Amino acid sequence: MVSINNLKVEFGVVPLFSDVSFVINPKDRIALVGKNGAGKSTMLKIISGQQMPTEGCVSKQKDVTIGYLPQVMVLSDERTVIEEAETAFSHVSEMQANIQRMNDELAKRTDYESEEYMQLVETFTRENERFTMMGGQNYHAELERTLTGLGFRREDFTRPTSEFSGGWRMRIELAKLLLQKPDLLLLDEPTNHLDIGSIQWLETFLATRANAVVLVSHDRTFINNVTNRTIEISCGRVNDYKVKYDEYVKLREERREQQLRAYENQQKEIAETQAFIDRFRYKPSKSNQVQSRVKQLEKIVPIEIDEVDTSMLRLKFPPCLRSGDYPVICDEVKKTYGTHNVFSGVNLTIKRGEKVAFVGNNGEGKSTLVKCIMGEIPFDGTLKIGHNVQIGYFAQNQAQLLDGNITVFDTIDRVAKGDMRLKIRDLLGAFMFGGEASDKYVKVLSGGERSRLAMIRLLLEPVNLLILDEPTNHLDMRSKDVLKNAVRDFDGTVIVVSHDRDFLDGLVSRVYEFGGGKVREYIGGIYDFLEKKRGENEGMTGLGGDTNHRVQTENSVSGKPSEKMNAVSDSAVSAGRLSYEEQKELARRVRKAEKAVKECEQRIEKLEKDIADAETMMATPEGAADMKLISHYAELKKQLDAVVEEWETASIELDEIQQQ
Repeated sequence: MVSINNLKVEFGVVPLFSDVSFVINPKDRIALVGKNGAGKSTMLKIISGQQMPTEGCVSKQKDVTIGYLPQVMVLSDERTVIEEAETAFSHVSEMQANIQRMNDELAKRTDYESEEYMQLVETFTRENERFTMMGGQNYHAELERTLTGLGFRREDFTRPTSEFSGGWRMRIELAKLLLQKPDLLLLDEPTNHLDIGSIQWLETFLATRANAVVLVSHDRTFINNVTNRTIEISCGRVNDYKVKYDEYVKLREERREQQLRAYENQQKEIAETQAFIDRFRYKPSKSNQVQSRVKQLEKIVPIEIDEVDTSMLRLKFPPCLRSGDYPVICDEVKKTYGTHNVFSGVNLTIKRGEKVAFVGNNGEGKSTLVKCIMGEIPFDGTLKIGHNVQIGYFAQNQAQLLDGNITVFDTIDRVAKGDMRLKIRDLLGAFMFGGEASDKYVKVLSGGERSRLAMIRLLLEPVNLLILDEPTNHLDMRSKDVLKNAVRDFDGTVIVVSHDRDFLDGLVSRVYEFGGGKVREYIGGIYDFLEKKRGENEGMTGLGGDTNHRVQTENSVSGKPSEKMNAVSDSAVSAGRLSYEEQKELARRVRKAEKAVKECEQRIEKLEKDIADAETMMATPEGAADMKLISHYAELKKQLDAVVEEWETASIELDEIQQQ
C-alpha cells in the first residue's frame, strides 16, 4: 500500500537515519518507537508528504489517502465545533452536489438512446452507489458518535472552537481525521489531550474500524491495545518486529544480547589480528601473512549495538517532616463559576501515606479541586490541610515559574543536596536532558521541556504531600518509569491527576471519579476502577450486572469525614448483611485496632523527638566523642524501626477490618 524506499535524512553532518526501507500493508497497526530524537516524528512527516527526505522516496498506490495528526498544529477559530467537524465531509458534499447535478441533467434530457445519455446513466449509478457505500446519507450520525466518543457533549457542538483549549481543539482535528477514514492514519502522540474514557474509545475505534495505522505514543497500554507490529528506529536504522510492543521489548533484549556476543567475538578477532600484525610487522619472512591480515582487518565491518540505556536510576525523595494522620479532609466542598456547578457535596478523607488518583473527563473539576487544596481559588464548604503538611505541587503552569536566565543544569544544581549533587547529569539524562541539552538556558526550552525540568526540580524538594497534575504528558517511557518508581517508593501522601493507566497501575490504591458535579470514591487500583465502571455501565444498559454491586464496591463520598472513620458501614447495616451481635463484635475489633495504631503513633512521635534531641547533642564536639550517647542513639533508631513496622502491621489490620 505504502512503500518507504532507502530513506536518508540529514540534519548537519550526522545522518538522523539512513538506508531505511519498509512497507505499510492494509490493516497494519504499527507502533513507531525509538529514543527521543531518533526521528519518529520526522518519519511521520515524510510519509505524510509534509517533509522531504535527503535521499530516497515514499511510494503509494494510486488513490491511497493518508491522514496525519501532528503533535502541534495551527487550528482555525472561525467555526463552531460541528461546523469544523463537518469539513471532514467536504468530499461527501461535493459528491452529493455532483450526483444532484447529474440527476437534474437526466431529468431534462430526452436523447434516451444516445451513447452520451447511457454513459451519464452509468456514471450516475456508479457515483450514487459509491455515495451510499460511504454512508453519505448518515454521516451526521457518525459525526455525532465520534465527537461524543472523544468527550464532547451535545451542548458543545454549537459552541465556537475559539472557546476551547488547545487540547480540546486537537480532539476536533482528531475527530476530522477519523471521520475521513483515510487508508493510512499517522498519529503523533494522540493521547496527550485525552482522558481515560476517550482513550479507551479511540483504542476500540483504531482496533476495529480504522484501516492502516502508524502511531507514535509513550502510553504503553494504548500502543499494546492497538498495535500488532513494532518498528524501532535505532542507530540510524530501522528494525521491524511483527509483534506488539510488550513482545517487542523481550525480542529486542534477546537481539541485543546476540549483538553483544557478536561484538565481543569481533573485538577478540580484531585484537588477535592486530597482535599478529604488531608482532611480525618487521619480519620479512612473515610479510605476506602480515599484509593478508591487514587486508582482513580493513574488510571487517564493525558490529553496532542497539542504543539501549540499561542504567536504572533510582530516585528517592529527600527526608521531610512527618505529617498528621489525615493530610486532606474535605467536608461539603463546593465550587461554582457563576451558574455553572463544577462539583458540590464533596466529602473525602485522604490518610497519611495513601496514594490516590483523580480521574474523569476533562473539565469535570479534577484540577479545580487540586487548586482548592492548594488554596489558589475560593470555594464553599470546609477543606482542612493536616498538621505539618508540606505540599509539592506539579502542574503545567509550574514550568512558567522557572528562572529563564540560568541553564538546565544550574536549575537542578541549586536545589540538589547530598549524594544527588553527584548524580545531576544522570538525573537530567533520565528526563531527556542528556549531553549538551543540560547546558541550554531555560528561556530557550519548549513548553514540554520546561515541564520536564519543573518535574525534576519537584523530585528534589522535601515534601510529604505530593500533588501531580498530568505529570506524564511530556515524558517518554523511561522517564515515566523513573518517576513512577520514585513516587511508589515515596513514603508520604500522593494525589495524582492522570489518564495514563500504565502509570497509575500498581501506584494508587484508591480512585476518585469526577463527573456530573459529583465525586465518587472507588477502593482499589485503576483497573479495579475500570472494571467496576464497566459493570455499572452494563447494569445501567440492561446488559447484566448486579444492582447491589455498586453498594458493595463503591464507598460514597457524601458522608462526613467523621462518619467515614466509623468502622461499621451504614450500607452494610442497611443491607442486612450483619446481625446486631456481629456489628458489636466488628465495632469492638475496630476500636482495638484503632487504639493499637494510635499507641504506635504516639510512641513514634516520642522516639522521633528523642532521636532529634540526641542528634542535636551529637552535633557538639563533646557529644560526638560520647560513646554512650552514640550507643543510645543507635538503640533509639532500632526501636523506631521496630515501632514503625508494628504501626504498619496495625494499620493494615485496621484497613482490612474496616473493609469487611
